[in-house]
Amino acid sequence: MSKIEMTKKHLITCSVIVVLVIISSLNIFSTTPVFPAKHIAYTPSNLLFSKPADDAGEAFSFANEALPVNDKKVDFKLKKSIAKHRYKTVQSNVLHAKADKMFPIIEPILKAYGIPEDFKFVPLVESGLCEGTSPKGARGVWQFMPGTARSYGLKVGHGKDERLNLRKSTIAACKYIKELYGEFNSWTLAAAAYNNGSIKLERAINKQNEDNYFRMTLNRETGSYVYKLIAMKEIINNPAKYGYKNFYSYLQKPLPFLVAYN
Repeated sequence: MSKIEMTKKHLITCSVIVVLVIISSLNIFSTTPVFPAKHIAYTPSNLLFSKPADDAGEAFSFANEALPVNDKKVDFKLKKSIAKHRYKTVQSNVLHAKADKMFPIIEPILKAYGIPEDFKFVPLVESGLCEGTSPKGARGVWQFMPGTARSYGLKVGHGKDERLNLRKSTIAACKYIKELYGEFNSWTLAAAAYNNGSIKLERAINKQNEDNYFRMTLNRETGSYVYKLIAMKEIINNPAKYGYKNFYSYLQKPLPFLVAYN
């Protein structure tokens, strides 16, 4: 075979290979690639509540505002807070008994002021539904400081302290909470501000350029505050699940032996 014929054959072979490569490339780029779901990161704008692994199927919430999805730090703090309030940890049914008496008074007042019902758990976290005075001077189930109490219409001083009046102090709390919501446009942040004060919370928001409570770095007490509210809500609404057996529950009928005892 002559050199000219060999060259022509070689060129034809190369041309065929090039055409095949081009066709193959066209097929590849005309096909939409499919990746395993685990490689696709999608975060919906309306975040759903995260669910700890051991509570799959359970939804946790506060005033219908959402926790970041699949956030290990959030899940850990929530589970830790719930664990702290289990019966085997606190060994007490007092909160259930007091909630049974006080919630029917607190709930309609919250509703009248347009405050989410979940705020009824604030007194449980703030004071354990006790009426004692804190070292800083806060008093009553809503733990009002004297100056704040007067600002929202409560009489404090001269032998009178309306912070101890459940109805009046709840009305004052509603006014304060509604004002906080108007400032932060978030019930979760309103709850945090109730604990820490609006000035300190606003500073933290500006400094961190972040207004999602669950993504903020706050002091220890305020940083765990909303988690405590959610935990208290879970414990009060599902007492038997967390080891509380001899309890009152405004959501359920009293246990038979409690009726007999009374």
